[in-house]
Amino acid sequence: MAMLVVVTEDIPPRLRGRLAIWLLQVRAGVYVGDVSRRVREMIWEQCCSLIENGNLVMAWATNTESGFDFQTVGHNRRVPVDMDGLRLVSFFPKTSDGQTL
Repeated sequence: MAMLVVVTEDIPPRLRGRLAIWLLQVRAGVYVGDVSRRVREMIWEQCCSLIENGNLVMAWATNTESGFDFQTVGHNRRVPVDMDGLRLVSFFPKTSDGQTL
């Protein structure tokens, strides 16, 4: 079992309901719980299939240099990158009209 955090933006009500079954919603769009790897992977599959136009990040405790890992789904300016085994976040630049690339 490991701590899991899911932060969502603009997700459909159906996905919010699914997340609330397995995790506790501590703030609007923020879900936490202590789940097994199998349950985490099942939650991720549900998120990927029900995301529609929203986006989310899922982070969990693991045995790495940083002590956690994460993955994202949906359009977002922040993008995970791997730098020599360390997961970091890069930003897409904004265009002149305020949109991201």
